[in-house]
Amino acid sequence: MTNSSQLSDFHDALATERARLEMRIVALGEDFDDIVAATEEANTDDEHDPEGATIGFERAQITAMRDRAAAELAQLDAAAARLDAGTYGICAQCNGPIAAERLFARPTTTTCIDCAARPRR
Repeated sequence: MTNSSQLSDFHDALATERARLEMRIVALGEDFDDIVAATEEANTDDEHDPEGATIGFERAQITAMRDRAAAELAQLDAAAARLDAGTYGICAQCNGPIAAERLFARPTTTTCIDCAARPRR
């Protein structure tokens, strides 16, 4: 499977990615707040203002990006929990090892390359 040095590297990579996502979520929240504040100051009506659809789309887009980042954060937390439990790098489908190269490329993966390549039924 993996050696202790690789496990340490995985831990560091997960922590680094978690910090990056937390900053992204904060930044997206600030962007959302800026859009809301700008629309309040402009006294626009999304439904009747020709620019309203754009403003509504921007809010929806930022919300979707923030939700996606939060989902990625949850996946990172689950990977960190598997790492702490000693099950990180074990395929959830076949219980075989997940190659270290795959874990470095996709640190939140739960399947080995063979199981990932199999069509789902």
